[in-house]
Amino acid sequence: MAVLTRRADFLAANRGLRVARPGFVLLARPNGGQGKRYGITVTKKIGNAVVRNRMKRRFRELLRAALPEQGLADHDHVLIGREGGIERDFAQLREELGAALARASAGKGDPPRRGRGPRR
Repeated sequence: MAVLTRRADFLAANRGLRVARPGFVLLARPNGGQGKRYGITVTKKIGNAVVRNRMKRRFRELLRAALPEQGLADHDHVLIGREGGIERDFAQLREELGAALARASAGKGDPPRRGRGPRR
């Protein structure tokens, strides 16, 4: 499994399927035969660097365990941390990720987000 590092890959994933859960949002988008890839993003709104890095470590471990069996083939998977994600139990996050991947593989995403309007 490869890791997404380029901003363009994250922006492309944002135009894909979106599945929201209490601790995170999963984005999934076909990547044209480049295998299973994943990326993690946690904004500064979540907390300081210690909190953000802890959340990224937890997400990284969740993805390493779940993607080989449950991940979508030839898709980019992006986890976006949400406010309550750091307090959630690790087993609960694992179950939520499994459910989110199942919904994504069935093509049942949440409705798209509203745009912010024209950029200036």
